[in-house]
Amino acid sequence: MRFVCPLIVVTDIPRSVHFYRDLLGLRVKVDFGENVTFEGDFAIHLASHYAGLLGPEAGPITFGAHNGELYFETDDLESCERRLREQGVEFVHPLREQPWRQRVLRIHDPDRHLIEVGETLAELVRRLAGEGLTRGQIAQATLLPEEFVGGVLDPSHPESPTDEPTDGLTFPGCSDKLTSFP
Repeated sequence: MRFVCPLIVVTDIPRSVHFYRDLLGLRVKVDFGENVTFEGDFAIHLASHYAGLLGPEAGPITFGAHNGELYFETDDLESCERRLREQGVEFVHPLREQPWRQRVLRIHDPDRHLIEVGETLAELVRRLAGEGLTRGQIAQATLLPEEFVGGVLDPSHPESPTDEPTDGLTFPGCSDKLTSFP
């Protein structure tokens, strides 16, 4: 068995495609009408169709439970926040720093699914280095392996992550260099 992708249920496919494609910058990979998969292998499914697949014994579909979230990263969190506010997106909370020093914001999608957008871990390391923290202090504050921190600060380091360029809000995902992350 292998995991394929997370799938969330939405009430309006065009509205949700607009949110994820036009506001969050995801690209549509496959569009089956009532089921749309985005690059990065995340999918949305029309609630009325999905309920029919489950059958009545499954019970009603509910929204806004805050019992899970979709997580994205960007190199430019301030521009992301500004653009989402300009588009009238509902914020759960504005940009704030987590205990491990990463800055994040949380929003609702049109069906009140919880979305977290954080700065990339490489951007976190660069920001803290810009604040004058040493590699060891950054590793201690963020719980990131010191090898990862060194790789970010020294691009020739063998552990250096490969960051994809972002244009305000593109989500390259988490670096697979963190497979040993505690």
